[in-house]
Amino acid sequence: MKGNELRQAYLQFFESKGHLRLDSFSLIPENDPSLLLIGAGMAPLKPFFTGKLVPPCHRITTSQKCMRTGDLENVGRTARHHTFFEMLGNFSFGDYFKKEAIHWAWEFLTEVIKLDKNRLYVTVYPDDQEAYDTWHNDCGVEESHISRLEDNFWEIGEGPCGPDSEIFFDQGPEHGCDDPNCAPGCDCDRYLEIWNLVFTQFNKMPDGSYEPLEHKNIDTGAGLERLASVLQHCKTNFETDLIFPIIEATAKRAGVSYNDNESTDVSLKVIADHARAVTALISDGVLPSNEGRGYVLRRILRRAVRHGRLLGIDGIFLTPLIDVVVDILGPGIKSIAEKKDFVKRVVQNEEERFNQTLEQGLELLYSLIDTLSAEKATVVPGVEVFKLYDTYGFPWELTEEIASERGFSIDRDGFDAAMKEQRERAREARVKEDAKVETPDITFLKDEELLEDETVTVSSVLMIGKGSERLQTAADGDEITVIVRTTPFHAEGGGQLGDTGFIVGPMGKVEVHNTKRLPEGTVYHIGTVVEGSVSEGDDVTLEVDTDRRAAMARNHTATHLLHAALKQVLGEHVNQAGSLVTPDYLRFDFTHFSPVTQEELEKIEALVNEEILKATDLAIAEMSMDEAKAKGAMALFGDKYGDVVRVVEVPGFSVELCGGSHVGNTAFIGSFRLTSESGIGSGVRRIEAITGRAALEAAKQDRLTIERLAGELKTKPAQVEERLHQVLADAKAVEHELNEIRKEITASGAADIVSAKVNINGVDAIFASVRVNTMDELRDYADQALDVLGGSGVVLLGSVMGDDKVSFACKVSKDIVGRGAHAGNIVKAAAQVTGGNGGGRPDMAQAGGKEPDKLSAALKAGGDALSSMLQ
Repeated sequence: MKGNELRQAYLQFFESKGHLRLDSFSLIPENDPSLLLIGAGMAPLKPFFTGKLVPPCHRITTSQKCMRTGDLENVGRTARHHTFFEMLGNFSFGDYFKKEAIHWAWEFLTEVIKLDKNRLYVTVYPDDQEAYDTWHNDCGVEESHISRLEDNFWEIGEGPCGPDSEIFFDQGPEHGCDDPNCAPGCDCDRYLEIWNLVFTQFNKMPDGSYEPLEHKNIDTGAGLERLASVLQHCKTNFETDLIFPIIEATAKRAGVSYNDNESTDVSLKVIADHARAVTALISDGVLPSNEGRGYVLRRILRRAVRHGRLLGIDGIFLTPLIDVVVDILGPGIKSIAEKKDFVKRVVQNEEERFNQTLEQGLELLYSLIDTLSAEKATVVPGVEVFKLYDTYGFPWELTEEIASERGFSIDRDGFDAAMKEQRERAREARVKEDAKVETPDITFLKDEELLEDETVTVSSVLMIGKGSERLQTAADGDEITVIVRTTPFHAEGGGQLGDTGFIVGPMGKVEVHNTKRLPEGTVYHIGTVVEGSVSEGDDVTLEVDTDRRAAMARNHTATHLLHAALKQVLGEHVNQAGSLVTPDYLRFDFTHFSPVTQEELEKIEALVNEEILKATDLAIAEMSMDEAKAKGAMALFGDKYGDVVRVVEVPGFSVELCGGSHVGNTAFIGSFRLTSESGIGSGVRRIEAITGRAALEAAKQDRLTIERLAGELKTKPAQVEERLHQVLADAKAVEHELNEIRKEITASGAADIVSAKVNINGVDAIFASVRVNTMDELRDYADQALDVLGGSGVVLLGSVMGDDKVSFACKVSKDIVGRGAHAGNIVKAAAQVTGGNGGGRPDMAQAGGKEPDKLSAALKAGGDALSSMLQ
């Protein structure tokens, strides 16, 4: 059975048992700040397990995309470790329990995919007699095939927990160890775990006791790749049809064979695994960056590229593999099939960027390791690890892996300290997002009681929450969440901030700071009681900040116009990768693989303003997804939609799915003005813009600035540009003249320091102190001095710049590099004498220090370093 057939068979089987079949959730967790990425089949369903949200059905089945990177170094070295994998799952939320879960697992394995019953083994928790009896008495599993293991209990701290039962497949003694007592649970590969059934029946209390749950749940998971390896008689998951075609394509490109060489096999398997992970992550909206999920993506992508280099592959090779991945996974995972072209563009862009810096970074790392080896060191300093990360894009794990191959470890604490410093600097300039707000159990609320109507002004309070606690009354100063029967407040979503305003009751007032929506759709208001108190059941007046909403509506509609204009000017490949709509400005992130030119920006701005001037009425309607697609509506990247969607149309120009607030007519936007365009990641650009009053105020400030400049330049506003060009031309002429004078002085000085020439083991060298103002001048001096030596020799110059700084530059001609001289090590020896550090290439390097009074001693140390190299 092929992998895609196996996935389909599983889901169809549980559909026949009354389960609602859901598509895989995104790898990006929704409203769950505790997770970076989805790593288990049950993770997206946590609100249903905890009872805080009502599931769409009390029986659900999925094949969930999962990502785990905690054991990355073992990927490719074992039979089962993966970063990306699929978890088949069937779940019960207070419906069926232990007996049904066991019966159906056994039925699927033995009757649907027809595994040999004699090769199946199970484990149970020692005290779980019900599970034992069900396996033995109902399913007919022999006692010799059932083990009681203490490890068969699932819990994470306080909260829902319970015993579990694992199912193993006996792969045969040839896969096992020599232990005659080998059994399920052994670390060898003989007994392969293929299914885990978790019986969530207890609630662990703070005192460590266990109380029975009123509603018991079932959480099961079966690894798709593992089941496929059993059915396809493969030694490892990597030989299944879910992965092996990627290995074959890579081996063909590299000109190698699989199963010929262990290290080659590891690289082939790493690339195959990582190609799947990269495809899945990008198709779910993760883009390469240096933080969070983007860092995970960049880390595994670059790890795959490096393993390609280890196989002898040069140039782009990962990008074509995306086609192979999509051919394998696309039939079963919609998002992967739909986003193939976009995934390939992102991967190619990232691969090209990394290839440009890989050789340079590797050269630096190998040179550093050579230097450390000569110094008898075994640890790569953290500051150097951070430099490779920050300058050359090497994740610390990649540096650690390369260093380990040469017998080195890395100073992880030093790296973390350098990273912390950088993050603290970045944090100062970053606006923090609203914290995730914990909400109490809302399952008592009925959907029909919860309405949205932007025209209402009165309603009643259905629930007040403080953290996870439900309150009857909240008092002055309390930070709370409020749910009302009918709300006119727009919830945060689609990049638009939530509405703010006031909820006013008979005894008090709540200032609403933000409005959000829970995953199942309930709108809640985040606020502070600023007067008196508010109670559940209060009749309240709802006051939305309409000026703020109107400003956001202008910016939101302008965002739609911008999206359409970008597609017209740059091409249909442009897709939204993120947005932010605030009262003050709009921000739009989009996929594009080069900077937008000034000419293109002017066209985009003109197109949007032309639509505003047309004064077109917007058409906003709800319809089915199929109807929306037929109209050409653009679904926003990474968003999820129900069967009925809201379509916002600017007739003849833009059609998008959107739930945010908009103007009724494009003329209400007033005007549109681009304020910035920049790159924010691999293949992603960002545009910021303003509209309405903000655009009017910006135009006013521009006019005042031009008038001030005209006054300073002693000309008229209309002639500012002409006058400025003249001033700059005059300044450039003066600068050119000064540079010529500096060159003459430098050449003269270089000739003067020839008197400092010495001969060390047959090599002419100059070690001298000079007076310069900049590092550029010091390097020029070194170039001139080497020329004076006839182009062969070594030059080390030092200069005091300021009261507490000394700088060094070193040049070594190529013939002397061939004799063992290394500019980076010479300059480092000198700098360390003055309390500094530095390094560089064998032929050119620079460094700095903090103790100018030790300059003479530093130059001598440089000479000693050269002497030791030439012995």
